[in-house]
Amino acid sequence: MKGLHVKKGDRVKVIAGKDRGTIGEIIAVDIERQRVTVQGVNIVKRHLRDQANSSGAQVKGGIVASEAPIHVSNVQLVVGSGADAQVSRVGYRREEVTKRRADGSEYTAFRSVRYLKKEEQAKADKPAKAKKEADK
Repeated sequence: MKGLHVKKGDRVKVIAGKDRGTIGEIIAVDIERQRVTVQGVNIVKRHLRDQANSSGAQVKGGIVASEAPIHVSNVQLVVGSGADAQVSRVGYRREEVTKRRADGSEYTAFRSVRYLKKEEQAKADKPAKAKKEADK
């Protein structure tokens, strides 16, 4: 199964659903079902009855509020923090790396690396902006 564009610990913005616009951190990822659990998003209330745990002690039940998973297509990665937080798409590139075998010999291989398209675009735009300002 193919991986997802976000991973645990990423800050994301919800782009669809009842919590649209909310920014939170991913606390769980289910790759097979393509769902992520975001902190403070899609809060559901579950009614739990009193139960006995493994040691025989009673665990109090009641109404418990917790996060439910949402589909990964409804979140977008957030770059930056505070007022300058922006959403960005995720891209992957193959980078050449040097690896070492157990016998000490080295060889080159390729590794897939995740990058943010917004940052790549900003890097590409900086020289163009500087050139335009120099022409003025």
